[in-house]
Amino acid sequence: MRIIAGKYRRRKIQTNPGMTTRPITDRVKESLFENIHQRIEGKRVADIFAGTGTIGFEALSRGASTVTFIEKDRTALALLKENVATLGCEEETLVWPADVLRCSYRPKGERVETFTPWEVIFFDPPYKMVPSILPGKPLWSSMKRLAKEDITTEDVTLVFRVPKRADFELPEEWKIDWSMTMSGMTVHICEKNSEPA
Repeated sequence: MRIIAGKYRRRKIQTNPGMTTRPITDRVKESLFENIHQRIEGKRVADIFAGTGTIGFEALSRGASTVTFIEKDRTALALLKENVATLGCEEETLVWPADVLRCSYRPKGERVETFTPWEVIFFDPPYKMVPSILPGKPLWSSMKRLAKEDITTEDVTLVFRVPKRADFELPEEWKIDWSMTMSGMTVHICEKNSEPA
């Protein structure tokens, strides 16, 4: 897998073999970033369900100020850390081994204030988990926690990737601004709902 544009353009990064982490295709990635590049520049980004960091590194390459990677799979984490070292971006990145279904979204450490609150979030759950985004379910509750004011800014952008025609229910804290469908997937660009029910 390679980084498409920006300061790390054409640099290769490692990905998990097979379909364990479903790295996004170059075509979809390029189209997505063409549409959201103005929301990335200088922003604090979170790459949630990061895998080996494909999306987060693309965002960093295109001008994000920092990226927090959240992932729990050990193999993916090892490759993610290798990718950070290969690119030499330790100062701009925070790798947080955490379970998205249970974590507080409040990483610990001396550098945390540099990385939070997040202004852009890439939220890319395993496809099999998407139908469980329903009231009271763990992933739905996780998305509610993301909307807390000390976790994300008021003008945060949530980039949410799901299978095409997936059924789910967003928490009332979020609303879909616009969507794009490509290659069997839909990417929803979401914002905080200023008037939750």
